[in-house]
Amino acid sequence: MSIVQCDVLIIGAGGAGLRAAIAVSEANPQLKIGIVSKVYPMRSHTVSAEGGAAAVIKEDDSLEHHAYDTISGGDWLSDQDAVELFVNQAPKEMIRLEHWGCPWSREQNGTVAVRPFGGMKMKRTWFAADKTGFHLLHTLFQTTLKHENLLRFDEWFVTRLLVEDNRCQGAIALEIATGKMTAIKAKSTIICTGGAGKVFPFTTNAAIKTGDGMAVAYRAGIPLKDMEFVQYHPTGLPFTGILITEAARAEGGYLLNKDEYRYLQDYDLGKPSSKPVLRSMELGPRDRLSQAFVKEQEKGRTYEGEYGHFVHLDIRHLGEKIINSKLPFVRELCIKYENLDPVKEKIPVRPVVHYMMGGIDTNIEAETVLPGLYAAGECACVSINGANRLGSNSLTELLVFGAIAGRNAANYATQQNGFSKGLEAQYKNEANRIEQNFLKKKEGKVKIADIRKAMNNTLEAGAGIYRTETSLKKSQEDIQELKERFKYIKMDDSSITFNTELIAALELSCMLDVAEAVIQSGLHRRESRGSHQRTDFPNRDDEKFLTHSLAYQKEDGPPDIKFKPVTITKWAPGERIYGR
Repeated sequence: MSIVQCDVLIIGAGGAGLRAAIAVSEANPQLKIGIVSKVYPMRSHTVSAEGGAAAVIKEDDSLEHHAYDTISGGDWLSDQDAVELFVNQAPKEMIRLEHWGCPWSREQNGTVAVRPFGGMKMKRTWFAADKTGFHLLHTLFQTTLKHENLLRFDEWFVTRLLVEDNRCQGAIALEIATGKMTAIKAKSTIICTGGAGKVFPFTTNAAIKTGDGMAVAYRAGIPLKDMEFVQYHPTGLPFTGILITEAARAEGGYLLNKDEYRYLQDYDLGKPSSKPVLRSMELGPRDRLSQAFVKEQEKGRTYEGEYGHFVHLDIRHLGEKIINSKLPFVRELCIKYENLDPVKEKIPVRPVVHYMMGGIDTNIEAETVLPGLYAAGECACVSINGANRLGSNSLTELLVFGAIAGRNAANYATQQNGFSKGLEAQYKNEANRIEQNFLKKKEGKVKIADIRKAMNNTLEAGAGIYRTETSLKKSQEDIQELKERFKYIKMDDSSITFNTELIAALELSCMLDVAEAVIQSGLHRRESRGSHQRTDFPNRDDEKFLTHSLAYQKEDGPPDIKFKPVTITKWAPGERIYGR
């Protein structure tokens, strides 16, 4: 039996996890901190964020404006106390990152440069060219190296939380290189594992974003909140799903249908006026832009290629100098993955799954309902994003709530004296489950890839940009059938060292759990709000559904869905607006 002990365990070493680690260490340098990541930290998905991070810094902006944009953009499902905390802490976190060495882009006078972003009335998105996530994650990782009380578990996969005496006391993790399973005891635990975009077939998300953290919390009895709200980004590359950042539109890019027409002017993007002004319509909220694409497709005004329908993003008029200085990564991606140069050619784009507004239910202190367990980043739902996240709020969110989770987890850990006696039994049970259900499985006939493909297809068909009662029920039946078939998967690799097939199977089990929560939550929300669009219930219903959904796992069948009210402080629900 392999056992490691620390004071605070952090699961996930992306932006939220690293920020939490720094906060724990700063709160109490004597605490021993364990950081588990299934990839090397610099390969965490935070590194791929391109556009920027929102925080008020300019004189013509205000915290009130940022809060209102976030709440309105979230279609009034955001918890307003959490949003107020978020916008107040955001500038402090961004300045702190600046002091740690993050190379923010600058105006000619030396001040921090900001750019407009979708759904924001003001320019408030800090950026480092179009490689913001890369520089942010590097800065955080380099800062963690200054703290000697950190113990890293790189390329380890967490399979289960250790829960005893009604508190979380760590986790059980598998070392991918050796196959060794270890119980990591901890007085407090923080989950920072990111989203689960890979449950869908077309996504900007990295292959690692399979909902592992959400699933282990869900299995431990913690509800998943607002899982029906899945954001499509309107500009992903066909086939790969690679993101073409919103910054391309912020700098002045146009979306054109096959008639070379800027079609967004024909749609209600949330602005009170019936016709959005030409200069700002491409910066409408992501959910509305993705929905407009579907309408264009229905009208036969999109292109159709090998990997489905698409439109064009045109940035040629910006010129080579601006593209090279502000959008160099966009140009690099287009040349490498589409064999085209956006300085001279239009970019094919289509909506692709980008972000999950839902996640592990937490309060504004990053606490879950299970004492000793915290969560931050995309895997968590605090909820500031409501029904639709505004672009550039997510990077700032992982800083703000990563720091809050770290400080509170540190405080909780200092109050705990020891560990319960039943943890060793949990370790033995989990090791036996992995061995019997996967490594020693002989009778399986079902391929992992077949189940995963079927899951992807049923999510896209039934719980995509537009949904109905019929499509959601069909998807829920399909997912339950796939969960049953999963019991009979075929495992060809029974070795324990670098068993990537085992990891694929464990990830698939997590995705199936997340998928059922997405579908069942969508089935119970009989309205249209933000990214959740029910064509059979086309209107927003504040009387019945100004509430958060909570999905609780059951032993068999789809999860139970309960609701709790949205926290309103001073902004009464109203129309959604965007742009200046």
